[in-house]
Amino acid sequence: MPDPRLEIQMLHDRVMVRIVEGSGERRSSAGIVIPATAQVAKRLIWGEVFGVGQHVRTVKVGDRVLLSPEDQYEVEVQGVPYLVMRERDLHAVAAERTEHGTGLYL
Repeated sequence: MPDPRLEIQMLHDRVMVRIVEGSGERRSSAGIVIPATAQVAKRLIWGEVFGVGQHVRTVKVGDRVLLSPEDQYEVEVQGVPYLVMRERDLHAVAAERTEHGTGLYL
């Protein structure tokens, strides 16, 4: 029997996010590479939204979001790992232009 392709529909206020590659490793202002394992404090990372539930109001598929990878549920779909979380667990959304923001840009 062939493996049927099933569409994933997120429920309620759930968001499915894929971690943006390279978000764990960072570079200092002097150019020194700091590996993801050398963390002193909890660090937030960037991800891309791949699915949203019907009660999600702030983000949409394709948005870049800032999140904490701690205490989230991980699921693997076709060999790709994703995080599943509530919308309220997201810390920020990167948008091209907002009317109210920090004035910081990626």
